[in-house]
Amino acid sequence: MAKLAAWSAAESAQTFLGGFCVARSLDDGFLRGAPSTGLLWLAGAAVAILLGAPVVRGVFAQLPHLTEPLRDQLVRGAVVRALRTATSTGGGVDATAVSRLTSQTEIARDSFAGLVLATRSFVFVAVGALVGLLSLAPQFLLVVLPPLVLGLALFTASLRPMARAQHRYLDADEAVGRRAEITRTALRDTVACGAQEATAAQNRRAVGEAAAAQRALARWASVRTFSVATAGQLPVLLLLAAAPWLLRQGVTAGAVVGALTYVLQSLLPALHTMMTVLGAAGARLFVVLDRLTQPLPPAPPLAAAPPGPRRTGRAATALELRHVHTAYGPGARPVLDALELTVEQGEHIAVVGPSGIGKSTLLHVAAGMLTPDRGDVRLFGRAVAACPPSELTALRVLVPQEAYVFTGTLRDNLRYLWPGADRSAVDRTVGALALEPLVDRVGGLDRTLAPDALSLGERQLIALGRAHLAPAPLLLLDEATCHLDPVAEATAERALSARPGTLVVVAHRLSSALRADRVLVLDGTRAHYGTHDELLARSALYRDLVGHWSQVQG
Repeated sequence: MAKLAAWSAAESAQTFLGGFCVARSLDDGFLRGAPSTGLLWLAGAAVAILLGAPVVRGVFAQLPHLTEPLRDQLVRGAVVRALRTATSTGGGVDATAVSRLTSQTEIARDSFAGLVLATRSFVFVAVGALVGLLSLAPQFLLVVLPPLVLGLALFTASLRPMARAQHRYLDADEAVGRRAEITRTALRDTVACGAQEATAAQNRRAVGEAAAAQRALARWASVRTFSVATAGQLPVLLLLAAAPWLLRQGVTAGAVVGALTYVLQSLLPALHTMMTVLGAAGARLFVVLDRLTQPLPPAPPLAAAPPGPRRTGRAATALELRHVHTAYGPGARPVLDALELTVEQGEHIAVVGPSGIGKSTLLHVAAGMLTPDRGDVRLFGRAVAACPPSELTALRVLVPQEAYVFTGTLRDNLRYLWPGADRSAVDRTVGALALEPLVDRVGGLDRTLAPDALSLGERQLIALGRAHLAPAPLLLLDEATCHLDPVAEATAERALSARPGTLVVVAHRLSSALRADRVLVLDGTRAHYGTHDELLARSALYRDLVGHWSQVQG
């Protein structure tokens, strides 16, 4: 810092000589008919300019000693934060770690370097210019200082809201990064569950917020431009307008030209650079350093086994839909229209209806993967719209028709929703769903699967076993047994129904409806809800579906 200040003091002397030599060249030389004297003074100004090159070199030679240690410290901090976050949360990943390690640390280093250069230059140039103005005529300070102070005050007042706008932009930028990471990692599940539109809508909102944050930054950039005009351009206009008054005060013409030289060649460029860098780079530096130096969050305790709900009667409500309205597009016919549904904890519910009537849409709304246009959806008393993804994952499991199996062991596939499940829990699931033949065929629970070598039914069995093992209290099956034979389907549904919690099944066969406690019939106009016998008595559509199923079965 001391060496940097020493080199910058030389810049003050250079600034002082620039305007002073121009004034003397006119007053003592050209205006008095002595061009040789005028040229001599201009030569002195030229020498001062040429001597500026080693000054700049000296300044830049000292700059890395300030910026590189800062960058190295920030990189170490970003790496330590990412590693500690990953290890303290049992393998969790900080989605912003790459941004912090690369772009944000580079922003901090570049912004700090620019801030040091610009602030140092303005301070020492302003000192040299103001001393020069004072030496030429004290009246110049009356003309130059008021707009200079006013512009600086306006600019200073805009720094805090500019920093907030920068903070908002970085938040939005990280949100876009998180959405991209979520979309990439969950792409297969998103397609399998038909959640492309909901995912795209969330991504569009994240990008829209980033665009709005950038527009806010642009508005504050216009304030910065106005501040530069006030502090830098207005003094030039005032000097020209006040020239007759200054001349009447005894100020020489050369002094007026020297004052204009100070303002135009020294103060205005330094002021413009300082305000630009401080307004943009300074705000970025403040926000980035605030983010990079935040303390590590406390490590959450690892749960050995998330408790599953127990059947305690029908007091607790597992799923509530209140006046839910959902349509795919503003002018589209509603798929769910004012739907009312209450599913108590421990119930086994079957959903039936013609193809395309909205059964899958209902399950996606219940799972929080699709936001209804109107209405309220609650899981165990919690509004689905207010639940973060981690809480939704703990509350419900949605098993789609197209089961997802990844390359890995069968045990890891079954433990996908509960990685901490022990061997005994996995063995109980294998026994409950009669998965022993599948285990034997693939070579055991710890043999790596080849997903392409599995049949559709085997994939569904693995997905159902995964749901059975999961600790979530609500299971939603979207025709998840359609590729199983009736015996395997009955075994799976009985095992899932006997499991602690609530089961909602989009029925593929009549037997699924017969095994359920109650049945929900969707017919496109209104929903009918009741037991099998009750619906046979009051729902013509249900009677038709039962007749169709019986005919196909026969």
